[in-house]
Amino acid sequence: MTLTTEAVLALAPDDASAKAAKGLLAPAKWPTLGYSDDAVWGECQGSGSKPYQTQVDLSGPVFRCSCPSRKFPCKHGLALMLLRAQGDASFTAAAPPPWVAEWIASRRDKAEKKEARAAEPAAAPDPAAAAKRDAQRWKRIEAGVQELARWLDDQTQRGLAALGSEQQQAWGAMAARMVDAQAPGLGQRITQAAELIGAGEGWPARLLDRLGRLQLIVDAVPRRESLSPATLADLRIALGWPQDREGLLADGERISDHWLVLGQCTDERDAKLVERHVWLQGRASGRRALLLDYSHGGRGFDTGWVSGSERAAVLCFYPGHASQRALVAELLADAPASTLPAADATDEWHRMAQQIAANPWQPLLPMVWAEAIPARHGDQWWLRLDAAPQALPMQLATQEAWQLLAHSGGAPLRVFGEWDGEQFAPLTAWGSGAAIGSAPVWTLAGVRT
Repeated sequence: MTLTTEAVLALAPDDASAKAAKGLLAPAKWPTLGYSDDAVWGECQGSGSKPYQTQVDLSGPVFRCSCPSRKFPCKHGLALMLLRAQGDASFTAAAPPPWVAEWIASRRDKAEKKEARAAEPAAAPDPAAAAKRDAQRWKRIEAGVQELARWLDDQTQRGLAALGSEQQQAWGAMAARMVDAQAPGLGQRITQAAELIGAGEGWPARLLDRLGRLQLIVDAVPRRESLSPATLADLRIALGWPQDREGLLADGERISDHWLVLGQCTDERDAKLVERHVWLQGRASGRRALLLDYSHGGRGFDTGWVSGSERAAVLCFYPGHASQRALVAELLADAPASTLPAADATDEWHRMAQQIAANPWQPLLPMVWAEAIPARHGDQWWLRLDAAPQALPMQLATQEAWQLLAHSGGAPLRVFGEWDGEQFAPLTAWGSGAAIGSAPVWTLAGVRT
Protein backbone atom coordinates (compact mmCIF):
# COMPACT_ATOMS: atom_id res chain seq x y z
CA MET A 1 0.00 0.00 0.00
CA THR A 2 1.08 3.60 -0.55
CA LEU A 3 1.97 4.94 2.89
CA THR A 4 -0.20 8.03 3.19
CA THR A 5 -2.28 9.37 6.07
CA GLU A 6 -5.48 8.66 4.13
CA ALA A 7 -4.47 5.07 3.36
CA VAL A 8 -3.59 4.40 7.00
CA LEU A 9 -6.84 5.88 8.32
CA ALA A 10 -8.76 3.73 5.82
CA LEU A 11 -7.48 0.68 7.74
CA ALA A 12 -9.06 1.86 11.00
CA PRO A 13 -11.76 -0.54 12.27
CA ASP A 14 -13.93 2.42 13.37
CA ASP A 15 -13.89 6.17 13.81
CA ALA A 16 -13.15 5.83 17.53
CA SER A 17 -9.92 3.93 16.78
CA ALA A 18 -8.86 6.54 14.21
CA LYS A 19 -9.54 9.35 16.70
CA ALA A 20 -7.67 7.53 19.47
CA ALA A 21 -4.73 6.93 17.15
CA LYS A 22 -4.49 10.63 16.35
CA GLY A 23 -4.23 11.27 20.08
CA LEU A 24 -1.07 9.13 20.21
CA LEU A 25 0.93 11.04 17.62
CA ALA A 26 3.07 12.94 20.11
CA PRO A 27 6.63 11.55 19.82
CA ALA A 28 6.93 11.77 23.62
CA LYS A 29 4.52 8.85 23.87
CA TRP A 30 6.91 6.71 21.84
CA PRO A 31 10.28 6.19 23.56
CA THR A 32 11.28 3.85 20.73
CA LEU A 33 10.55 4.26 17.02
CA GLY A 34 12.34 2.35 14.27
CA TYR A 35 11.98 1.13 10.73
CA SER A 36 13.58 -1.11 8.13
CA ASP A 37 12.69 -2.05 4.57
CA ASP A 38 10.29 -4.73 5.84
CA ALA A 39 8.81 -3.37 9.05
CA VAL A 40 7.98 -0.45 11.30
CA TRP A 41 8.03 -0.75 15.08
CA GLY A 42 7.74 1.25 18.23
CA GLU A 43 7.07 1.14 21.95
CA CYS A 44 4.11 3.22 23.12
CA GLN A 45 3.77 4.20 26.75
CA GLY A 46 0.36 3.23 28.07
CA SER A 47 -1.14 3.27 31.53
CA GLY A 48 1.02 0.37 32.74
CA SER A 49 4.67 0.30 33.70
CA LYS A 50 5.76 -1.45 30.51
CA PRO A 51 5.18 0.18 27.12
CA TYR A 52 3.17 -1.63 24.48
CA GLN A 53 5.28 -3.21 21.76
CA THR A 54 3.75 -2.37 18.40
CA GLN A 55 4.96 -3.65 15.05
CA VAL A 56 3.83 -3.69 11.44
CA ASP A 57 4.94 -6.02 8.66
CA LEU A 58 4.83 -3.73 5.63
CA SER A 59 4.30 -6.61 3.19
CA GLY A 60 0.63 -6.72 4.25
CA PRO A 61 0.41 -4.50 6.07
CA VAL A 62 -0.06 -6.85 9.05
CA PHE A 63 -0.24 -5.44 12.58
CA ARG A 64 0.78 -6.86 15.93
CA CYS A 65 0.64 -5.21 19.35
CA SER A 66 1.05 -6.36 22.94
CA CYS A 67 -1.94 -4.29 24.09
CA PRO A 68 -5.15 -6.12 25.12
CA SER A 69 -7.36 -4.48 22.47
CA ARG A 70 -9.53 -6.80 20.38
CA LYS A 71 -9.61 -4.35 17.50
CA PHE A 72 -7.26 -4.84 14.60
CA PRO A 73 -5.45 -2.79 13.84
CA CYS A 74 -5.50 -1.25 17.32
CA LYS A 75 -4.98 2.45 17.97
CA HIS A 76 -1.28 1.88 18.64
CA GLY A 77 -0.72 0.21 15.28
CA LEU A 78 -2.61 2.97 13.49
CA ALA A 79 -0.70 5.68 15.34
CA LEU A 80 2.62 4.03 14.48
CA MET A 81 1.76 3.97 10.78
CA LEU A 82 0.45 7.53 10.88
CA LEU A 83 3.72 8.71 12.38
CA ARG A 84 5.64 6.89 9.67
CA ALA A 85 3.37 8.25 6.92
CA GLN A 86 4.05 11.76 8.19
CA GLY A 87 7.78 11.12 7.90
CA ASP A 88 8.40 11.72 11.58
CA ALA A 89 12.09 12.36 12.21
CA SER A 90 11.93 10.40 15.48
CA PHE A 91 12.20 7.13 13.54
CA THR A 92 15.59 5.46 13.44
CA ALA A 93 16.67 3.29 10.53
CA ALA A 94 18.06 0.13 12.13
CA ALA A 95 17.97 -3.62 12.21
CA PRO A 96 14.75 -4.80 13.88
CA PRO A 97 15.05 -5.60 17.61
CA PRO A 98 14.61 -9.28 18.61
CA TRP A 99 10.89 -8.98 19.37
CA VAL A 100 10.29 -7.64 15.87
CA ALA A 101 12.84 -9.78 14.05
CA GLU A 102 11.47 -13.01 15.53
CA TRP A 103 7.92 -12.14 14.46
CA ILE A 104 8.97 -11.14 10.93
CA ALA A 105 11.11 -14.27 10.64
CA SER A 106 8.25 -16.49 11.80
CA ARG A 107 5.94 -14.94 9.20
CA ARG A 108 8.54 -15.40 6.45
CA ASP A 109 9.18 -18.95 7.60
CA LYS A 110 5.48 -19.80 7.44
CA ALA A 111 5.22 -18.26 3.97
CA GLU A 112 8.26 -20.20 2.73
CA LYS A 113 6.94 -23.46 4.14
CA LYS A 114 3.61 -22.79 2.50
CA GLU A 115 5.31 -22.17 -0.85
CA ALA A 116 7.42 -25.30 -0.40
CA ARG A 117 4.35 -27.40 0.32
CA ALA A 118 2.66 -25.96 -2.74
CA ALA A 119 5.70 -26.83 -4.86
CA GLU A 120 5.88 -30.40 -3.60
CA PRO A 121 4.17 -33.00 -5.75
CA ALA A 122 0.88 -33.86 -4.16
CA ALA A 123 0.58 -37.24 -2.57
CA ALA A 124 -1.35 -39.66 -4.69
CA PRO A 125 -4.96 -39.48 -3.49
CA ASP A 126 -6.66 -42.59 -2.32
CA PRO A 127 -10.02 -42.54 -4.13
CA ALA A 128 -11.38 -45.41 -2.09
CA ALA A 129 -10.58 -43.72 1.24
CA ALA A 130 -11.97 -40.39 0.04
CA ALA A 131 -15.16 -42.04 -1.18
CA LYS A 132 -15.56 -43.81 2.16
CA ARG A 133 -15.17 -40.55 4.10
CA ASP A 134 -17.66 -38.80 1.82
CA ALA A 135 -20.17 -41.62 2.19
CA GLN A 136 -19.90 -41.48 5.98
CA ARG A 137 -20.43 -37.74 6.01
CA TRP A 138 -23.39 -37.94 3.64
CA LYS A 139 -24.93 -40.59 5.88
CA ARG A 140 -24.73 -38.26 8.89
CA ILE A 141 -26.05 -35.34 6.85
CA GLU A 142 -28.96 -37.40 5.54
CA ALA A 143 -29.96 -38.38 9.07
CA GLY A 144 -29.74 -34.75 10.18
CA VAL A 145 -31.71 -33.50 7.17
CA GLN A 146 -34.49 -36.04 7.77
CA GLU A 147 -34.78 -34.74 11.32
CA LEU A 148 -34.74 -31.16 10.06
CA ALA A 149 -37.51 -31.92 7.54
CA ARG A 150 -39.77 -33.19 10.33
CA TRP A 151 -38.90 -30.17 12.47
CA LEU A 152 -39.68 -27.72 9.66
CA ASP A 153 -43.01 -29.42 9.09
CA ASP A 154 -43.81 -29.12 12.81
CA GLN A 155 -43.00 -25.39 12.82
CA THR A 156 -45.21 -24.57 9.85
CA GLN A 157 -48.12 -26.71 11.06
CA ARG A 158 -47.95 -25.09 14.50
CA GLY A 159 -47.99 -21.64 12.92
CA LEU A 160 -45.11 -19.17 12.82
CA ALA A 161 -47.09 -16.26 14.27
CA ALA A 162 -47.40 -18.20 17.55
CA LEU A 163 -43.63 -18.35 18.02
CA GLY A 164 -42.04 -16.30 20.78
CA SER A 165 -38.69 -15.77 22.47
CA GLU A 166 -39.21 -18.92 24.52
CA GLN A 167 -38.95 -21.00 21.30
CA GLN A 168 -35.56 -19.58 20.36
CA GLN A 169 -33.79 -21.98 22.74
CA ALA A 170 -35.37 -24.96 20.93
CA TRP A 171 -34.27 -23.48 17.60
CA GLY A 172 -30.76 -23.19 18.99
CA ALA A 173 -30.86 -26.87 19.91
CA MET A 174 -31.84 -27.78 16.33
CA ALA A 175 -29.01 -25.62 14.99
CA ALA A 176 -26.58 -27.51 17.24
CA ARG A 177 -28.02 -30.78 15.99
CA MET A 178 -27.14 -29.79 12.41
CA VAL A 179 -23.56 -29.09 13.48
CA ASP A 180 -23.44 -32.56 15.03
CA ALA A 181 -24.73 -33.94 11.73
CA GLN A 182 -21.74 -32.30 9.97
CA ALA A 183 -23.95 -29.72 8.26
CA PRO A 184 -22.86 -26.50 10.03
CA GLY A 185 -24.19 -24.38 7.18
CA LEU A 186 -27.71 -25.50 8.05
CA GLY A 187 -27.07 -24.72 11.71
CA GLN A 188 -26.02 -21.18 10.87
CA ARG A 189 -29.13 -20.64 8.73
CA ILE A 190 -31.40 -21.86 11.55
CA THR A 191 -29.66 -19.50 13.99
CA GLN A 192 -30.12 -16.56 11.62
CA ALA A 193 -33.77 -17.49 11.07
CA ALA A 194 -34.38 -17.66 14.84
CA GLU A 195 -33.18 -14.06 15.17
CA LEU A 196 -36.19 -12.96 13.09
CA ILE A 197 -38.75 -14.24 15.63
CA GLY A 198 -40.62 -11.20 16.89
CA ALA A 199 -38.24 -8.82 15.11
CA GLY A 200 -40.27 -6.01 13.55
CA GLU A 201 -43.47 -5.81 11.62
CA GLY A 202 -44.17 -8.68 9.23
CA TRP A 203 -41.54 -10.97 10.73
CA PRO A 204 -43.56 -14.21 10.15
CA ALA A 205 -43.41 -13.64 6.37
CA ARG A 206 -39.65 -13.01 6.49
CA LEU A 207 -39.19 -16.09 8.66
CA LEU A 208 -41.22 -18.22 6.25
CA ASP A 209 -38.94 -17.09 3.43
CA ARG A 210 -35.88 -18.26 5.40
CA LEU A 211 -37.50 -21.60 6.17
CA GLY A 212 -38.38 -21.99 2.50
CA ARG A 213 -34.72 -21.62 1.57
CA LEU A 214 -33.86 -24.26 4.16
CA GLN A 215 -36.45 -26.57 2.60
CA LEU A 216 -34.71 -26.19 -0.79
CA ILE A 217 -31.55 -27.63 0.75
CA VAL A 218 -33.49 -30.36 2.54
CA ASP A 219 -35.08 -31.41 -0.76
CA ALA A 220 -31.75 -31.38 -2.61
CA VAL A 221 -29.82 -33.70 -0.27
CA PRO A 222 -31.64 -36.96 -1.13
CA ARG A 223 -31.52 -36.00 -4.85
CA ARG A 224 -27.81 -35.19 -4.87
CA GLU A 225 -26.85 -38.02 -7.22
CA SER A 226 -29.01 -36.49 -9.96
CA LEU A 227 -27.49 -33.01 -9.59
CA SER A 228 -24.89 -31.58 -11.94
CA PRO A 229 -21.33 -31.25 -10.56
CA ALA A 230 -21.72 -27.45 -10.25
CA THR A 231 -25.07 -27.71 -8.43
CA LEU A 232 -23.65 -30.39 -6.14
CA ALA A 233 -20.74 -28.05 -5.35
CA ASP A 234 -23.24 -25.31 -4.46
CA LEU A 235 -25.13 -27.74 -2.22
CA ARG A 236 -21.97 -28.77 -0.39
CA ILE A 237 -21.12 -25.11 0.26
CA ALA A 238 -24.65 -24.48 1.55
CA LEU A 239 -24.29 -27.42 3.91
CA GLY A 240 -20.99 -26.06 5.21
CA TRP A 241 -18.88 -28.84 3.69
CA PRO A 242 -15.23 -27.78 4.07
CA GLN A 243 -13.29 -27.11 0.91
CA ASP A 244 -9.75 -28.46 0.60
CA ARG A 245 -7.68 -25.31 0.15
CA GLU A 246 -4.76 -27.00 -1.58
CA GLY A 247 -7.07 -28.88 -3.91
CA LEU A 248 -8.91 -25.66 -4.75
CA LEU A 249 -5.69 -23.80 -5.51
CA ALA A 250 -4.59 -26.67 -7.73
CA ASP A 251 -7.81 -27.21 -9.67
CA GLY A 252 -10.00 -24.13 -9.20
CA GLU A 253 -10.86 -21.51 -11.81
CA ARG A 254 -8.18 -18.80 -11.83
CA ILE A 255 -8.61 -15.20 -12.94
CA SER A 256 -5.74 -12.72 -13.08
CA ASP A 257 -6.96 -9.14 -12.99
CA HIS A 258 -6.66 -5.76 -11.34
CA TRP A 259 -9.18 -6.04 -8.52
CA LEU A 260 -10.92 -2.97 -7.14
CA VAL A 261 -11.90 -3.26 -3.47
CA LEU A 262 -15.62 -2.50 -3.50
CA GLY A 263 -16.01 -2.75 0.27
CA GLN A 264 -15.47 -4.85 3.36
CA CYS A 265 -16.91 -5.60 6.78
CA THR A 266 -16.20 -7.71 9.84
CA ASP A 267 -18.82 -9.69 11.74
CA GLU A 268 -18.45 -11.00 15.29
CA ARG A 269 -19.55 -14.64 15.25
CA ASP A 270 -18.83 -15.29 18.94
CA ALA A 271 -16.65 -13.89 21.71
CA LYS A 272 -13.43 -14.86 19.95
CA LEU A 273 -14.24 -15.44 16.26
CA VAL A 274 -14.43 -12.59 13.74
CA GLU A 275 -15.44 -13.10 10.09
CA ARG A 276 -14.30 -10.65 7.42
CA HIS A 277 -15.93 -10.10 4.02
CA VAL A 278 -13.83 -8.37 1.34
CA TRP A 279 -15.66 -7.75 -1.93
CA LEU A 280 -13.67 -7.21 -5.13
CA GLN A 281 -14.47 -6.54 -8.78
CA GLY A 282 -12.13 -7.22 -11.67
CA ARG A 283 -11.42 -4.23 -13.84
CA ALA A 284 -11.09 -6.29 -17.04
CA SER A 285 -13.24 -9.34 -16.24
CA GLY A 286 -16.05 -7.54 -14.41
CA ARG A 287 -16.19 -10.58 -12.10
CA ARG A 288 -17.15 -9.94 -8.48
CA ALA A 289 -15.43 -11.93 -5.80
CA LEU A 290 -15.80 -12.50 -2.06
CA LEU A 291 -12.77 -13.14 0.11
CA LEU A 292 -13.97 -14.72 3.34
CA ASP A 293 -11.43 -14.72 6.18
CA TYR A 294 -11.58 -15.60 9.86
CA SER A 295 -9.65 -14.31 12.85
CA HIS A 296 -9.69 -16.14 16.17
CA GLY A 297 -8.67 -14.68 19.50
CA GLY A 298 -7.79 -11.24 18.13
CA ARG A 299 -5.02 -12.65 15.92
CA GLY A 300 -5.81 -10.29 13.06
CA PHE A 301 -5.84 -10.98 9.32
CA ASP A 302 -2.88 -11.82 7.12
CA THR A 303 -3.64 -9.26 4.41
CA GLY A 304 -4.94 -5.72 4.73
CA TRP A 305 -7.38 -4.33 2.15
CA VAL A 306 -8.35 -0.69 1.66
CA SER A 307 -11.84 0.04 0.33
CA GLY A 308 -11.64 1.98 -2.92
CA SER A 309 -8.09 0.82 -3.64
CA GLU A 310 -6.88 -1.61 -6.27
CA ARG A 311 -4.69 -4.73 -6.07
CA ALA A 312 -3.31 -6.85 -8.89
CA ALA A 313 -3.85 -10.49 -8.02
CA VAL A 314 -4.69 -13.96 -9.22
CA LEU A 315 -7.90 -15.23 -7.60
CA CYS A 316 -8.95 -18.84 -7.45
CA PHE A 317 -12.73 -19.32 -7.37
CA TYR A 318 -14.67 -22.00 -5.56
CA PRO A 319 -16.58 -24.47 -7.77
CA GLY A 320 -20.29 -23.98 -8.45
CA HIS A 321 -22.71 -21.95 -10.55
CA ALA A 322 -21.88 -18.22 -10.67
CA SER A 323 -19.41 -18.71 -7.85
CA GLN A 324 -18.41 -15.57 -5.95
CA ARG A 325 -16.22 -16.88 -3.15
CA ALA A 326 -12.52 -16.97 -3.97
CA LEU A 327 -9.04 -17.32 -2.52
CA VAL A 328 -6.02 -15.17 -3.31
CA ALA A 329 -3.67 -17.45 -5.20
CA GLU A 330 -1.05 -14.77 -5.80
CA LEU A 331 -0.61 -11.06 -5.13
CA LEU A 332 1.10 -9.37 -8.06
CA ALA A 333 2.95 -6.09 -8.41
CA ASP A 334 1.05 -2.96 -7.45
CA ALA A 335 -1.62 -2.05 -9.95
CA PRO A 336 -2.09 1.43 -11.38
CA ALA A 337 -5.00 3.36 -9.95
CA SER A 338 -8.13 3.12 -12.02
CA THR A 339 -11.86 3.61 -11.75
CA LEU A 340 -14.85 1.43 -12.42
CA PRO A 341 -18.20 2.84 -13.54
CA ALA A 342 -21.19 1.53 -11.63
CA ALA A 343 -24.00 -0.17 -13.53
CA ASP A 344 -27.47 1.31 -13.43
CA ALA A 345 -30.25 -0.11 -11.27
CA THR A 346 -31.66 -2.29 -14.05
CA ASP A 347 -28.29 -3.93 -14.66
CA GLU A 348 -27.88 -4.63 -10.95
CA TRP A 349 -31.30 -6.25 -10.66
CA HIS A 350 -30.57 -8.39 -13.72
CA ARG A 351 -27.22 -9.42 -12.26
CA MET A 352 -28.90 -10.35 -8.98
CA ALA A 353 -31.62 -12.34 -10.77
CA GLN A 354 -29.00 -14.29 -12.70
CA GLN A 355 -27.07 -15.05 -9.51
CA ILE A 356 -30.17 -16.33 -7.71
CA ALA A 357 -31.29 -18.39 -10.71
CA ALA A 358 -27.84 -19.97 -10.90
CA ASN A 359 -27.60 -20.67 -7.17
CA PRO A 360 -30.62 -20.01 -4.90
CA TRP A 361 -28.60 -20.85 -1.78
CA GLN A 362 -26.27 -17.83 -1.89
CA PRO A 363 -26.79 -15.97 1.39
CA LEU A 364 -25.41 -12.59 0.24
CA LEU A 365 -25.29 -10.74 -3.06
CA PRO A 366 -23.07 -7.70 -3.78
CA MET A 367 -24.82 -4.73 -5.33
CA VAL A 368 -23.68 -1.29 -6.55
CA TRP A 369 -26.15 1.55 -6.93
CA ALA A 370 -25.03 4.47 -9.07
CA GLU A 371 -27.47 6.98 -7.55
CA ALA A 372 -28.92 6.22 -4.13
CA ILE A 373 -30.13 8.48 -1.34
CA PRO A 374 -30.32 7.34 2.31
CA ALA A 375 -33.54 8.31 4.05
CA ARG A 376 -35.36 7.66 7.31
CA HIS A 377 -39.04 6.88 7.66
CA GLY A 378 -40.22 6.25 11.19
CA ASP A 379 -37.79 3.85 12.81
CA GLN A 380 -36.66 2.32 9.51
CA TRP A 381 -33.75 3.49 7.35
CA TRP A 382 -34.13 3.19 3.58
CA LEU A 383 -31.94 3.54 0.53
CA ARG A 384 -33.94 5.25 -2.20
CA LEU A 385 -32.78 4.47 -5.72
CA ASP A 386 -32.91 7.81 -7.48
CA ALA A 387 -33.20 6.43 -11.02
CA ALA A 388 -36.13 4.13 -10.20
CA PRO A 389 -39.21 4.30 -7.96
CA GLN A 390 -37.69 1.82 -5.53
CA ALA A 391 -36.39 1.88 -1.98
CA LEU A 392 -34.47 -0.82 -0.14
CA PRO A 393 -34.71 -1.28 3.65
CA MET A 394 -31.24 -0.75 5.10
CA GLN A 395 -29.53 -2.86 7.73
CA LEU A 396 -27.27 -0.33 9.38
CA ALA A 397 -26.58 0.84 12.92
CA THR A 398 -28.23 4.17 13.71
CA GLN A 399 -24.97 6.08 14.16
CA GLU A 400 -23.58 4.78 10.86
CA ALA A 401 -26.86 5.57 9.10
CA TRP A 402 -26.79 9.19 10.30
CA GLN A 403 -23.20 9.52 9.09
CA LEU A 404 -24.12 8.14 5.68
CA LEU A 405 -27.04 10.57 5.50
CA ALA A 406 -24.74 13.45 6.45
CA HIS A 407 -22.35 12.60 3.61
CA SER A 408 -25.30 12.47 1.23
CA GLY A 409 -26.87 15.75 2.33
CA GLY A 410 -29.96 14.66 0.42
CA ALA A 411 -27.99 14.22 -2.81
CA PRO A 412 -27.37 10.87 -4.55
CA LEU A 413 -24.38 8.75 -3.57
CA ARG A 414 -22.79 5.77 -5.29
CA VAL A 415 -23.28 2.98 -2.76
CA PHE A 416 -21.97 -0.57 -2.54
CA GLY A 417 -23.26 -3.17 -0.11
CA GLU A 418 -24.65 -6.64 0.57
CA TRP A 419 -28.23 -7.74 -0.15
CA ASP A 420 -29.52 -10.73 1.85
CA GLY A 421 -32.90 -10.95 0.13
CA GLU A 422 -34.58 -8.76 2.75
CA GLN A 423 -32.30 -5.86 3.61
CA PHE A 424 -29.41 -3.96 2.07
CA ALA A 425 -26.31 -3.46 4.22
CA PRO A 426 -24.19 -0.54 2.87
CA LEU A 427 -20.42 -0.98 3.12
CA THR A 428 -18.96 1.85 1.00
CA ALA A 429 -20.17 5.11 -0.54
CA TRP A 430 -18.68 7.52 -3.04
CA GLY A 431 -19.76 11.05 -3.83
CA SER A 432 -22.20 11.78 -6.62
CA GLY A 433 -20.47 11.30 -9.96
CA ALA A 434 -17.37 9.74 -8.38
CA ALA A 435 -16.26 6.44 -9.86
CA ILE A 436 -15.41 3.32 -7.90
CA GLY A 437 -11.67 3.30 -7.47
CA SER A 438 -11.58 6.86 -6.16
CA ALA A 439 -11.48 7.55 -2.43
CA PRO A 440 -14.84 6.77 -0.80
CA VAL A 441 -16.54 9.42 1.32
CA TRP A 442 -17.88 6.82 3.75
CA THR A 443 -17.00 3.26 4.74
CA LEU A 444 -18.61 1.02 7.32
CA ALA A 445 -16.62 1.15 10.54
CA GLY A 446 -16.36 -1.28 13.41
CA VAL A 447 -17.34 -4.89 13.92
CA ARG A 448 -20.95 -5.88 13.22
CA THR A 449 -22.47 -8.00 15.98
